[in-house]
Amino acid sequence: MGQLRIIGGKWKRTPIPVKDLQGLRPTPDRVRETLFNWLGQQLNGWRCLDLFAGSGALGLEAASRGADAVVLVESDRAASQAIGDLIKKLNAQSQCQLVQARAQEWLARPMSQPFDLIFLDPPFGYGLIDQVLPLLSRVLVAGGLVYVESDAPLGPAQADGCGLKLLRADKAGAVHYHLLQQCAAQGEQNAESGLSGDI
Repeated sequence: MGQLRIIGGKWKRTPIPVKDLQGLRPTPDRVRETLFNWLGQQLNGWRCLDLFAGSGALGLEAASRGADAVVLVESDRAASQAIGDLIKKLNAQSQCQLVQARAQEWLARPMSQPFDLIFLDPPFGYGLIDQVLPLLSRVLVAGGLVYVESDAPLGPAQADGCGLKLLRADKAGAVHYHLLQQCAAQGEQNAESGLSGDI
């Protein structure tokens, strides 16, 4: 078992245990640091969704940085248990909701409120991004953001086909990571300055 850490916010430096599970590929500290530089460090008032939560590193980082609500969806029982244990350790039950379910099935359920930011970091090699990315528009606020990790770069055409535009992209080793935004005429979030006043 390995270990990551929360890199910013109220739980800074808290260790995140990483179980040795097939397909589990946690987002490294350096990549998360770049992502939250893009997002503007603080996520006060945001609602976030961490699909394929894995170690929970992305969702818990968002909660540490002030997100009002974070839903973490993970299908693997052992990984889900580890996330649940850490949520309890952090006393974060009022801020973080853990759901053990397949991402596609969970997204098909009725949603009471849309999300400002969705983390999409599925296991590679199963075509899951192509399956899930088109489903996100119905659960995003206007101008909402989507972070995607993949084993190949996402092109603007792939994003456009899902009603998204590519804002930022970078690569670390074999991992390509991207920040996308739901196309909207107004009330858009700005990935450099944080939320607009409309949300």
